[in-house]
Amino acid sequence: MTGLRVLLSGGGSGGHVFPAFAVADALRQLVDAEGGSVEFRFAGTADGIESELAVEADLPYSTIAARALRGRNFLSKLLSVGATATGVLDALALMLRYQPHLVFLTGGYVSAPVGIAAWLTRRPIVLLQPDIEPGWTLRALAPLASRICVTHQRSTERYGRDKCVVTGYPIRPGFEDLDKPMARAYFQLNGGPALLVTGAVRGAQRINDCVADHLERWLEQTQLIHISGRNDFDRLSLMREALPPKLQSRYRLYSYMSEEMPLAMAACDLAISRAGASVMGEYPAAGLPAVLAPIGDAGGHQRYNADLLADAGGAVTINNEDIAENLFELTTALLADHDRLQRMRRAMLELRRTDAARRVAEVIVAVAK
Repeated sequence: MTGLRVLLSGGGSGGHVFPAFAVADALRQLVDAEGGSVEFRFAGTADGIESELAVEADLPYSTIAARALRGRNFLSKLLSVGATATGVLDALALMLRYQPHLVFLTGGYVSAPVGIAAWLTRRPIVLLQPDIEPGWTLRALAPLASRICVTHQRSTERYGRDKCVVTGYPIRPGFEDLDKPMARAYFQLNGGPALLVTGAVRGAQRINDCVADHLERWLEQTQLIHISGRNDFDRLSLMREALPPKLQSRYRLYSYMSEEMPLAMAACDLAISRAGASVMGEYPAAGLPAVLAPIGDAGGHQRYNADLLADAGGAVTINNEDIAENLFELTTALLADHDRLQRMRRAMLELRRTDAARRVAEVIVAVAK
């Protein structure tokens, strides 16, 4: 397959962007092995995290105007695209200029105008649903798609088996052959327990507040790798500077982390985070037990993600409103229970799908032919 052009689109969070990059890498390897060639372009918003990540990944980038859609059924969602007419026009112009053979969408509201433009110009669409339960954008675009790749068997109930392929969650590079001692040495951690707290790019306000409220108590019991997000980084940096030197050395604070994230997961014994799409692939890949605090305003799909991992035994969940009162005690109890952490780790590893990116790439090749 020579000269294949694939347009990628998705955004709003790393959980919708990193899988696109992973699939692009796998697709390039697959096509190269067959003696062909493939090129990619990423379509996203001007100010979304996808714009920064695409630059880091060295992908050509096109800006699409987009905003959240509203509506309860497919028709009303299509009608509401009138509110993002500029985005549809942007995407139509991109289709005509770039002439992709196929469009690969991973969700987030920027996928809506791109998907509609692909349908209007008769480009085949492959969807990836990273979450267990789809957001409204992917629900609206599903009837237009040639194939839908899903993370878990549970997701096939919505679409039917004829259109769905269970591929798993495509994980970014870096999770292959993780070595815990090497990862701990990278972060200069000693032999004691280590906790990863992450709120991704934007951070998680309630989780960060809980860390701030109990920081010294936490550091007396565990080493901490904390990815705070940009909003709280300055505040927490000042708190770190005020710590006694011994505790300060146990606190690794970052505003954001990308390439080092697999190492951070490998280095730690337990994670605290929200339950966005990436937890479905990356925690199992690293075998990392987790305390998940699903946020309620994400269409409810974080709750489905958290419940699936908890039902499998790899995670425990905590309600958002209980974080301030209960998170510290819950976490310290888990870190002290080595046997339970080992059981949770094994449960996470049983969910691991290391071939997900390649499986999605194979779907794309089949549709493109």
